[in-house]
Amino acid sequence: MAAAAVRYLRSAPAPVDAPRVEPQPQPQPRPRLRCVGEDERAPVSQAEFRRVLGNFATGVTVVTAPAADGETSPAGFACQSFSSLSLDPPLVSFMVGRTSTTWPRIARAGVFCVNVLGAHQGELCRGFAVSGGNKFAGVGHDAAPVSGSPRLDGALAWVDCTVHAVHTGGDHLIVVGRVDALGAGEEAAPLLFHRGRFV
Repeated sequence: MAAAAVRYLRSAPAPVDAPRVEPQPQPQPRPRLRCVGEDERAPVSQAEFRRVLGNFATGVTVVTAPAADGETSPAGFACQSFSSLSLDPPLVSFMVGRTSTTWPRIARAGVFCVNVLGAHQGELCRGFAVSGGNKFAGVGHDAAPVSGSPRLDGALAWVDCTVHAVHTGGDHLIVVGRVDALGAGEEAAPLLFHRGRFV
């Protein structure tokens, strides 16, 4: 009798006023990174890729972060791949090579500031484009208001961010930042990069 009652209760429909339990969405598997194998031919050569994409003019920025624990100087690198991403919430993004030695330092800090460079800051940009050394030697800056990341003197604009997400994109990482504060100085011509040189 008890066994029959259990079978009945299991088969009976739920009461009308019982709360409905919605099925939870299952996470989708992450796509596997696929590189061109040694026995495959790349669809386009790297030289041709650079030549053609070099026709797209970009602005130039320096992405900075405060010194993390145990470090003696802030981190920073020159970046052409900065872009606004979302208004609600306010998000920006930039791309960085997976072999970058500066990115791990920014990742450890968990915050960064994007400094939009003006046409007069080509030499400053070149200083941040090299690897190693103290890139901030002789460079005027103060602390961005939320993250404390270096805000470079003379930059046209600055965007103070917290790292929001990081995605893989081939040999680069796509870094998404949530904007905590931002500002702009006087209007001036931007520093542009086109066909391998500043214009």
